[in-house]
Amino acid sequence: MASDIEIAQSVKLKPITEIAAKLGVDQDDLELYGKYKAKLPLKYKDDYDKHGSRLILVSAISPTPAGEGKTTISIGLTQGLNRLGKKATVVLREPSLGPVFGIKGGATGGGYSQVLPMEDINLHFTGDFSAVEKAHNLLAALIDNNIQSKKHSLNLDPRTISWRRVMDMNDRSLRHIVAGLGGTTSGIPRETGFDITAASEIMAILCISNNIDDLKERLGNIFIGYTYDKQPIYARDLKANGAMAALLKDAIKPNLVQTLEGTPAIIHGGPFANIAQGTNTIVATKTAMALSDYTITEAGFGFDLGAEKFLDIKCRFGNLSPDGVVLVATVRALKYHGGMSIKDLAVPDIAYLKKGIENLQKHIENIKIFNLAPVVAINKFANDTPEEIEYIKDFCKQLGVPVAVADVWANGGEGAISLAEEVLKIVDNNKSKYTPLYDLNDSIEEKIEKIAKKIYGATAVDYTPKAKQHLKRAYDLGLGNLAVCVAKTQKSLSDNPALLGRPKDFIITVREIEIASGAGFLIPITGDIMRMPGLPEEPSSNNIDIDGEGNITGLF
Repeated sequence: MASDIEIAQSVKLKPITEIAAKLGVDQDDLELYGKYKAKLPLKYKDDYDKHGSRLILVSAISPTPAGEGKTTISIGLTQGLNRLGKKATVVLREPSLGPVFGIKGGATGGGYSQVLPMEDINLHFTGDFSAVEKAHNLLAALIDNNIQSKKHSLNLDPRTISWRRVMDMNDRSLRHIVAGLGGTTSGIPRETGFDITAASEIMAILCISNNIDDLKERLGNIFIGYTYDKQPIYARDLKANGAMAALLKDAIKPNLVQTLEGTPAIIHGGPFANIAQGTNTIVATKTAMALSDYTITEAGFGFDLGAEKFLDIKCRFGNLSPDGVVLVATVRALKYHGGMSIKDLAVPDIAYLKKGIENLQKHIENIKIFNLAPVVAINKFANDTPEEIEYIKDFCKQLGVPVAVADVWANGGEGAISLAEEVLKIVDNNKSKYTPLYDLNDSIEEKIEKIAKKIYGATAVDYTPKAKQHLKRAYDLGLGNLAVCVAKTQKSLSDNPALLGRPKDFIITVREIEIASGAGFLIPITGDIMRMPGLPEEPSSNNIDIDGEGNITGLF
């Protein structure tokens, strides 16, 4: 069986100018990055609501080691819609190098439902991550420079500084460091550390900014810390936001590529969903909607994480309203949620499937909380039995939810035809208007509680003493009306990764609350969430190589 990269390299790519022409984009508007990648100008997004483009969100059940395949389904569905004669574009996030070289591997789909050129997209692509990293670290350098300065000092108290540095790599050794060692010419010693670039507030800001002016204002609103006399300091006080925005002038423009079947794909932005909002940029989504009749976009991890944030943060900030939600599930993942060992998942077993299907049911309920219509996509694997697939289909039909089997890994767009037809029935007849879960004028505690109780299924929310101090800080800074972006494990609906399926009678514990005032949200941190992952014992990088002709192998 051919690997993903072998399948990708067997395809003759179309010139990106040809892909752009399918969307009606003038060749003179493209900023070419070689033959097969291009930046699109910001102007197209302004027409996103002019001709009734349908917005389709793809989400999933709670992730498992067995895999669910949201990206593969998103790409396959887009190819399927185009095969049905529809003008559809898929909009995805950019992969982070950390997972590419770590445990997850690439993030460009799989089999015959991939975005290309997959090697470029999974590696440096058009340099957006690098620009985010540089803008973030510029602010870090300016902060330390101001602490060192005597002439222009803002009297910053180093003990209160919350801004760390970032890099796009998994490196646990950099989580906690001491900077400024080496004497008086090397800065003021203080504790700090590194986060992964996808966790940067700059990445979050890039993804929710509508234009350069909006970007610059949001960058200026980044909270840094306090002076010794307890006055808050923001990035604008350091006159940092202009230079930071200049570094991001190209990164804010969406990237146009293609799927394996030559349909348009826009890939832009890359925040993680367990520690940030987990969706591509507002600019990219609006651009696709302006140029297509159907826009298929993905939110990271399960519906409780990426999709909730897509709906409560991105849609609110971008004035977007999805027309339907595709919920991806697999037989393997549902059996895992039922308690089946990962090594036995290929063995047919309806009993474990019955136990695990409660996870699917809860996510369906969550979609309806937002007044949205779900379609369940069963992402087919070779070892799935007809009996197992029929059980899931019957379960969904009993709930009154449309369901379709999608075999997009093996058959590309052809394997998504039945799914595409079900999706069209939902979105073309959509009469509902999505409703956010909470009001921004709710108290911070009310917002967190609504997410925890309604979406996760928790009975209560508990706050550590540190989190209570952070609540007071947010209110004192006048930030009580910001949105909430909960940092939580993706492995469970609860904050305990060991609680699979549909856990009940649990309490969500908020350990601390970070401020992302530039992005426009607060980040309650639950469980053991790390913003700088480490590499596994056998990282994916072990398998990646390049030959003398420049051909890359081992990406998947």
